[in-house]
Amino acid sequence: MIYTLTLNPSIDYVVHLDEFVSGITNRTTSEEYYIGGKGINVSCILSELGIKSTALGFTAGFTGDAIEKGLREQGICADFIRLRNGISRINIKVKADKESEINCQGPHIEQDEFERLLSMTDGIQDGDTIVLAGSIPKTVADDTYERILERLKDKNIRIVVDATKKLLVNCLKYKPFLIKPNKQEISEMFSAKVESAEEIKIYAGKLMEMGARNVIVSLGGEGAVLFAEDGNTYQTGVVKDKVLSTVGSGDSMVAGFIAGYEKTGDYSYALKLGTACGNATAFSSGLAKKEKIDEVLAKICN
Repeated sequence: MIYTLTLNPSIDYVVHLDEFVSGITNRTTSEEYYIGGKGINVSCILSELGIKSTALGFTAGFTGDAIEKGLREQGICADFIRLRNGISRINIKVKADKESEINCQGPHIEQDEFERLLSMTDGIQDGDTIVLAGSIPKTVADDTYERILERLKDKNIRIVVDATKKLLVNCLKYKPFLIKPNKQEISEMFSAKVESAEEIKIYAGKLMEMGARNVIVSLGGEGAVLFAEDGNTYQTGVVKDKVLSTVGSGDSMVAGFIAGYEKTGDYSYALKLGTACGNATAFSSGLAKKEKIDEVLAKICN
């Protein structure tokens, strides 16, 4: 089983306007909403690829009800801990002449509620995969991911960490199966300017020395490169199409790579499927659907 963890899920409310003017009442031209959160995004793309997962995390209030209901409607198993207080956050995405976002803090997580999450991870077994994705809410400790991985360290589990800065670095000692930093994030981790292919190779090697088994480095419009534990380097380009939104593209790439490796055990194919999923989401108004993923994958594989 694949488990994804989203500590602070959201409803992303997207509003479209011709122009946004502060200080007055603005009228939208259209709006839509999506269930948000990096781990949830991974579960959604896995579902499109025919792979079951269980989404873990916290929900609260009427917005938490909507998140859980939405996942059930997509056929995704949601096993969230219900918080006593607050509501799951609503993030506002303004699409106008300029794009703006308002991301909310989310509900307070009490210590006993977090302990329930730790106990829940005891059900993860040898051969399972856990995806730790996104930032840590202010109401839990900075070492939250480490505490989870410490609890799992004696099990044969694939660990995927999609996080940044110290949050990622501090997880490397648990030898994660996959991490996916981009050039900017690598630069921040090592306080160095990482630009060239040779520099990317050097610092990806450092991340592997620190414990990462496989490192995907996103190159934006140039595709992605995988430094794999089999000693090989794999690279893939991107498909050209109209980009509607990059939100969720990185999560989609993670899901595609997991699915590709789960199905074939082949790093090259896993990277291609991951890239296809990331591209397909960028070409979609929300997360990519299977038809779009298949369309993009065929172009990448040819």
